[in-house]
Amino acid sequence: MAPSPLVSVVVPTYNRAHLIGRTLDSVRAQTWRDLEIIVVDDGSTDDTRARIEALAVEDPRVRYVYKTNGGPASARNAGFANARGDYVALIDSDDTWYPWKLTLQVRCMERYPALGMTWTDMEMIDPSDRVVEPRYLRHMYTAYRWWTDDELFPQSFALSELVPDFADVVGSARLRVGNIFSKMIMGSLVHTSTVMLRRERLERVKGFDESLRRSGEDYDFHLRTCREGPVGLLDLPAIQYQQGLPDRLTAKKYNVYMAENLLKTIVPVIERDRALIDLPDAMIRRTLAKAHAWLAYERLERGEVDEARKHYLESLRQRPWQPSIMKPLLFAALPFGMGPPVRDRLRSMKAKVRSMLGLPEPESGGVGT
Repeated sequence: MAPSPLVSVVVPTYNRAHLIGRTLDSVRAQTWRDLEIIVVDDGSTDDTRARIEALAVEDPRVRYVYKTNGGPASARNAGFANARGDYVALIDSDDTWYPWKLTLQVRCMERYPALGMTWTDMEMIDPSDRVVEPRYLRHMYTAYRWWTDDELFPQSFALSELVPDFADVVGSARLRVGNIFSKMIMGSLVHTSTVMLRRERLERVKGFDESLRRSGEDYDFHLRTCREGPVGLLDLPAIQYQQGLPDRLTAKKYNVYMAENLLKTIVPVIERDRALIDLPDAMIRRTLAKAHAWLAYERLERGEVDEARKHYLESLRQRPWQPSIMKPLLFAALPFGMGPPVRDRLRSMKAKVRSMLGLPEPESGGVGT
């Protein structure tokens, strides 16, 4: 009988001693028992080390790795360097897995050896652990709206047939398989805390780009992973994704870095791999226009008018008809730094009118569709 494949679970963390115990409990409770849990402490100053080392005494599958602070990309890469498994799974230190997650992914990937990566849907929970959205993947990653499931994933298989002993868990959910590199140009379709990688695929991709600090390194990594061959979505929620915590890198204050890193990711890929990207020019121009408009909006919010103007104009060069960005472009075009004060004054006046009329606050956002 062939030995059971080892799964290396990489858990980057920074100053989350108060949260990480719950995350690690969910990993240790996996029905797939052949695993190692590599906790990479990215320079924490709280009592993370003491908590993890105590846990490692209790459970020898837990390994503690310390490094100076360098961000999540470098922490995950340190985990990769210490991983010995046939498969590598990723989880952030504030999320949790359902106990059958790894078993389902290993069984699917053993059945279909061409799959270099699989991921799952997720439940979104708020800071009080209330489930706000039971199937959050397609809500968070809006690139799914461009295609039907069958267009994204030409092959699909009933999970109840692939893992019949988990039929009561998977219900009618399916494993969806495809080559989605081209589609990923329109935006990410993959959530990191749900991912499992085959070692051979990881060795080709190498790791996360550590120059993408603060945010956006996930998209770059998954885009390169999808470039290397078929991937698969287990189309059911297998994790609980924590939202609303103030230290999350998806917080609004990090938006400018997300927007900047999006352009750093897709522009070189489009220039290098245009022949491999099976998308019409109009779609590519649209995504470039949206990316430039987003960065322009975030720059304008920070008072960086010259940079905002440059990216608004590039957005219009890619896609000339965008009524939604004409007003912020006007603010960016005002002389002597007048744009942000005028914009803020107009916002204040509108807020007073909404309050007088009892109207709700509008949803924020800087990019037209």
